[in-house]
Amino acid sequence: MKMRNRFPIRGGNWNNGSNAGLGALNLNNGRLNANSSIGFRPASDDARNNNPTGYCQCNYEKDAATTAIAEIRIKPIDASIGHTFEQIYNFENILDAAYQCRKGKTKAHTTLCFFNNLEENIIHIQNELMWGMYKMSDYHHFYVFEPKRRLISAPHFRDRVVQRAIYNIIEQLFDKQYIHDSYACRRGKGTHKGANRAQAFIRDVERKHGKAFALKADISRYFSSIDHYILKSIIGAKIRCSHTKRLLFYIIDNSPSDAHGVGIPLGNLTSQIFANIYLNELDRFAKHKLKAKNYIRYMDDFVIIHHDKTQLHQWRRDIELFLHQQLRLKTNSKTQVFPVAKKNGRALDFLGYRIYSTHRLLRKSTVKRIKTKLKKYRKQYAIGEIQFSEINQSIQSWLGHASHADAHHLKQALFKEPFRRKQ
Repeated sequence: MKMRNRFPIRGGNWNNGSNAGLGALNLNNGRLNANSSIGFRPASDDARNNNPTGYCQCNYEKDAATTAIAEIRIKPIDASIGHTFEQIYNFENILDAAYQCRKGKTKAHTTLCFFNNLEENIIHIQNELMWGMYKMSDYHHFYVFEPKRRLISAPHFRDRVVQRAIYNIIEQLFDKQYIHDSYACRRGKGTHKGANRAQAFIRDVERKHGKAFALKADISRYFSSIDHYILKSIIGAKIRCSHTKRLLFYIIDNSPSDAHGVGIPLGNLTSQIFANIYLNELDRFAKHKLKAKNYIRYMDDFVIIHHDKTQLHQWRRDIELFLHQQLRLKTNSKTQVFPVAKKNGRALDFLGYRIYSTHRLLRKSTVKRIKTKLKKYRKQYAIGEIQFSEINQSIQSWLGHASHADAHHLKQALFKEPFRRKQ
């Protein structure tokens, strides 16, 4: 989408004190309650009087280990350091972000409330970003239990819109810096292409050397272990726009976590970017320093395929040392080196599949879950608690995943029994 500069240059009622502000409508009245008492005015007396130049006024904590930003005051634009921040608060970008956040949640109460006064809400977000007044609302916390128990921290809808607006601009900037074989949360990548790539690595090594070994690892408690100081240092070295950095640092420092200065929430769109940025340091170390050609990563899971088991063990030690010293991370207890083979070996369990050079099977836990779901659906359908259209939506999603594995006979067995209503 082509961005156009659309600055809010009209204001709400001058008679309404702090309710007056930059915007296209009377911000404290309904859509139809318009009048002529409008004019140009800063968003608040604080923005107009205390900070007339628009320059950042940042109060930094004394603790250099966290460099937490207590308050942000953002200058609208400084051409000498680029236009990233201007692109983030661009009206069309925020509007587009709102529509993206609405997908799949059109009937949610918070979505309906936001879209009931769409333009006013977009302008309000734009003003808050421009004048350094944006503050995040509290997160909503809940647990999900598939595929495993995880605590999700979901931001308020308007905060999701802000994070999507950020994502729209900075994701493409960082994506250029990622290695080819990073497959999580990137356009044109994903689990299926990652599984294809891992299988291609196994085939290539077997073809050249007769046997393939795998180093399979993932990070222990990854999202809750990301160090804020290190993350902000990495971001600070890669983004030129100081206003954008301050906004990102504000989001990082407001992450709900059990330990001060550590951890980012599952459920944030920006957390996906931060997670990829953080482990991009490992990607570059593995590919460029260790020269591990057959290295692949999907979020906190990574694999190296090689013909020499001894070399993989050495790389494991090097990687674990790098993670500890540079990123304050450690691998979990399941990290190991093993042969990938049907005989005298085992499958590479990666991205939901059990992968061999010759074929690919579904993970056993995936098969167990679909069997449990189908049993539940048949009972619910029989007594009229659920419609087949709802069942079909879930089934089609699973079939899409299964289509990338050798699962023909499994699918026939699973769907042999029809769905029937009780008479």
